[in-house]
Amino acid sequence: MTRYLRPVALTREHDRGSFASGNPTLDAWLRNRAFKNEGSGASRTFVSCPAESAHSVAGYYTLAASSVSVDEAPVRVRRNMPDPIPVILLGRLAVNEHHQGIGLGSSLLTDAVLRAAGAAASVGVRALLVHAIDDSAERFYRHFGFLPSSLSERTLFLSIEDIRASAAQRDRSADE
Repeated sequence: MTRYLRPVALTREHDRGSFASGNPTLDAWLRNRAFKNEGSGASRTFVSCPAESAHSVAGYYTLAASSVSVDEAPVRVRRNMPDPIPVILLGRLAVNEHHQGIGLGSSLLTDAVLRAAGAAASVGVRALLVHAIDDSAERFYRHFGFLPSSLSERTLFLSIEDIRASAAQRDRSADE
């Protein structure tokens, strides 16, 4: 069974050219936009690689600062918030076809959620936001507790409050 390294920031040493998730849009973004967005400060990309090939990208995700209108957010997210609501955008999440079906996507999402919670400890952020690319992605995010927008079912939110509560529950369970 392949072991994967913890996600790290994308560098020029990572092989992006051979990445193929089955979604040409996500593949092209990694190859053509990831470094441009890094350079401009628009987003940060994190990659996970197999332990035996530390520069071969098995999966990636991106995070960026964003905001949404109060009307767009579910009640749980918009309660007592200014308009617009500060969020962290999970802009992309993809797994190479050779590494799909073994939980890497879940691991990448967990890492993204924890990074968002870490950022929220220093900067005002209400939720992690994702625009699911298709029905399968929407089901994936809903499985992890993301709630749909009041305006679009594919726009999903996971509140920082829920992330912290889940982490606290895991910590309590580990102590028992």
